[in-house]
Amino acid sequence: MAKQLRIEKLQELIKQEMSKMLLTDLKDPRIGFVTVTDVEMTGDLREAKIYVSVMGGDEQVKSSLEGLQSALGFIRREIGQRVRLRFTPEISFALDTSLDYGDHIQKLLLQVEGDRDNHADNVQGGGDETQGRE
Repeated sequence: MAKQLRIEKLQELIKQEMSKMLLTDLKDPRIGFVTVTDVEMTGDLREAKIYVSVMGGDEQVKSSLEGLQSALGFIRREIGQRVRLRFTPEISFALDTSLDYGDHIQKLLLQVEGDRDNHADNVQGGGDETQGRE
């Protein structure tokens, strides 16, 4: 239990430090509007997978991930200096599409709500016309 708590704290610390690096330290023009959404570490703290969300089209996502990959050595060194661990974890990046999926679901819900309102208007309007004919 205590080990799991330590892993969770380290994941959150790496997430915060990585977010700070994105704001202040990484100057690569390829890296666009990137947000760190989550960090997963292995139980032995040797590997960390950093989930990022990128705003923009497919080309922007691709170029941002390339920029992050090219800065991987710098990022790993900075994480090693900022987070005091015996071993600096190997870092990999993964695209987090959950925000895009949430946006898609929101649009579908709004569309269903709009369709329901249109259907309700048609039913009300249809009922009034029927009464007027009689």
